Amino acid sequence: MSTLHKTIVYIISAPSGSGKSTLVNEILKAVPGLDFSISYTTRPVRGSERNGKQYHFVTREEFKRMVDADEFLEHAEFDGNCYGTARRFLTEADQKGTDLLLDIDVQGAAQIHGKLPDAVSIFVLPPDKRTLEWRLRKRGENDEQTIRRRLETASREIEEYDRYNFVLVNDKLEKSIERLEAIVLSERLRREGRILSDRESAIVERAERLRLANLKEKVQPILASFRTMAPSARS
Repeated sequence: MSTLHKTIVYIISAPSGSGKSTLVNEILKAVPGLDFSISYTTRPVRGSERNGKQYHFVTREEFKRMVDADEFLEHAEFDGNCYGTARRFLTEADQKGTDLLLDIDVQGAAQIHGKLPDAVSIFVLPPDKRTLEWRLRKRGENDEQTIRRRLETASREIEEYDRYNFVLVNDKLEKSIERLEAIVLSERLRREGRILSDRESAIVERAERLRLANLKEKVQPILASFRTMAPSARS
């Protein structure tokens, strides 16, 4: 068997406010050999954000130049701004022998799967719509129009959950980190194609419980909460 490392690409998507960024930060600390692709965007810098930390901030002209030069693995427009994942991150991961984590929306995920069918996709869901609204307010989304727009977008995005390999309901952060770590590690173990230890087998089993086919029933009440519940008035 070849000892050459083939980069595993992990796609993680979620509605805004689902806690995805926290999960990404924690998994990068917990799992060695995992690189993170920092997206390019045309949106303005917010608050304490720094170029090259949260995003690579570029002008629309520069973004268009990169699109024309086929420098993106995927790119999409969301809420009036452009976002994209540069190909160079995958090239660099291949050269270093690391795996790559992509934090992208459902549009970008579909593009990546079209180009990289072996990519591992994970959709993060909030426990329900009320919890998502509470999280949006807690993080400072005080404008009612913005909250309503984000909830409407979330309602559309979660309907795409069944396009993903794994579903992770982010109800308790510590448990969610453990689940995400199990998914990442199990895919590495699965692709090694060797006999696993009892501990490794337990990791794979934990991840298998999070596969789409095994969570469809659990997801239905979450979907129903988004379909039937109007945004609550602010207290």
